[in-house]
Amino acid sequence: MPLSLSTSWNASRVKNAQELIFEIKELKFHQVELSFNLNRMMLRQIKTFVKKKGIVVSSVHNFCPVPAGVARLKALPDHYSMSSLDERARKKAVAATKVSIDTAKELSAKAVVLHCGRVEIADQTRKLVSLYASGKKNTQEFKRLKACALKERASLAKPYFAQTLKSLEELNNYAHKRNILLGIETRFYIREIPSFTEIEAILKNFPASNIFYWHDTGHAQLMQNLGIAKHLDFLKAYSSRMLGVHLHNIMGCADHQAPLKGDLDFKRLLPYLKKATLKVIEAHRQASGQDLIEGKAFLEKLF
Repeated sequence: MPLSLSTSWNASRVKNAQELIFEIKELKFHQVELSFNLNRMMLRQIKTFVKKKGIVVSSVHNFCPVPAGVARLKALPDHYSMSSLDERARKKAVAATKVSIDTAKELSAKAVVLHCGRVEIADQTRKLVSLYASGKKNTQEFKRLKACALKERASLAKPYFAQTLKSLEELNNYAHKRNILLGIETRFYIREIPSFTEIEAILKNFPASNIFYWHDTGHAQLMQNLGIAKHLDFLKAYSSRMLGVHLHNIMGCADHQAPLKGDLDFKRLLPYLKKATLKVIEAHRQASGQDLIEGKAFLEKLF
């Protein structure tokens, strides 16, 4: 399976899809994952490239296109939460996700990558990251903050997770009719759904379905760096249901780096990746074009 590049790398820097696709093709990528910050006009332009066979869309990241009324450069995949206890808000998340599934179908993509909501608490992840960056991972302050954050999340998560399952039930049925697969992505923030154990619960709840696991290398490594879950445990537990992988490196807790700019040993992924696994480089704008050319060559040789 060829490597894709997520348009999250350059979508915030360009004004239109012509620029976006030109920059990506200049790096010798012929497949892309469409990110969550593309508007309807850009999607219409991208469709022309697909029709001309100038580019292949491997996957789509929810929400794509940006939901109506949301500024493109302020769009987030968590703008609507499918775990919301407010039914109107949850239904907006489901409706916008169905549009992303339609986008994937129209562009012959295989999958849609999902964020599955959150537990509505004040998140402490960034505070933990700041302490980690200050060399305080082994301090009582760090340990207390992490323990409190995890305890609060665990005590309040149940109704939010139930809403996520409700949303996924509807989305699974919709995706099945359109022959689109859904990837449940490893998360970055403690309050986000799913946690390590919630991934198992989702997969058990939807056996033989259109719902799969989507591994994110930087997020899984962050969980390990913060002492919450081990990176390889995600792969050991869920690789049998793994649809795709976001490939990016991490420096300390600064993720979405180019593949060769960080601390990850990508060789450790090899036992868990299959030929059919969708492989997407998800570096952000800090990565230079040369960084991505070198990272692409490295990963192609490795895989």
